[in-house]
Amino acid sequence: MSGGTAAQTDRLEAWERVSAAPLTVLSVVFLVVYAVPILDPGLSPQWRAACAATTVVVWVLFWADILVRLRLATNRRRFLREHLFDLVVLTLPMLRPLRAVRLVMVVLTINRRTEVWARGRLAVYVAATTALLVLVSALAVLDAERLAPDANITAFDDALWWSTVTITTVGYGDFYPVTTAGRFVALGLMIGGIGLIGFVTGSLATWIVDRVSASADKPAEVTGDDVAALRAEIAALRRRLDPDLAERTGGRLDPDHAERPAD
Repeated sequence: MSGGTAAQTDRLEAWERVSAAPLTVLSVVFLVVYAVPILDPGLSPQWRAACAATTVVVWVLFWADILVRLRLATNRRRFLREHLFDLVVLTLPMLRPLRAVRLVMVVLTINRRTEVWARGRLAVYVAATTALLVLVSALAVLDAERLAPDANITAFDDALWWSTVTITTVGYGDFYPVTTAGRFVALGLMIGGIGLIGFVTGSLATWIVDRVSASADKPAEVTGDDVAALRAEIAALRRRLDPDLAERTGGRLDPDHAERPAD
């Protein structure tokens, strides 16, 4: 690797380290300003406009981050291939019916930060990811369904209940989306739920295998009592094989002091 390429890689890694926390904060801000108009339909036009403007600013900053990383990447074609999904997620919400897709980028950004923070803590990571998916899906489906004809998800508590039973793959059927956008949210949530279940099952199986392997590889500890018991058993066995052993050894049955019978 040339000196210039190495320096460029170092700059990319430095940028990712520096931008990780601000991007996470921006994701939380985006989630808040996205949620407020949905949770409060009677919000004043001024606040609604402020929330909309904030989402646009945050989205522009997301674009700026990925463009900076593209500029610093040593292999830009490879970078584009590896981040094609991010680019699609950043582009699609320009279309009004697909604005809920913006939440995918928020989930990905917060999830990456949670993964680093909760590394080695499976329960914390799974709980945080599950709660985030449930909340985001509830907001997205409520946004898509509330004003639709024949909609049955018209309140946040209903949306939260629907999101919870859907991610667990229970699906009672008491609430369900009727719009195309709502069904896409349901599809993503079901895939996420199956993925979480598979992740938890695989991690638990790996943990059990590691524990069993570690126990099998660990040598058994031998105590003084074990040695004494073994010596006593050997002495008893020799006494049975040679009844005159006690007389020749003066009553000592210790195998280390017993005389061997003459050939």
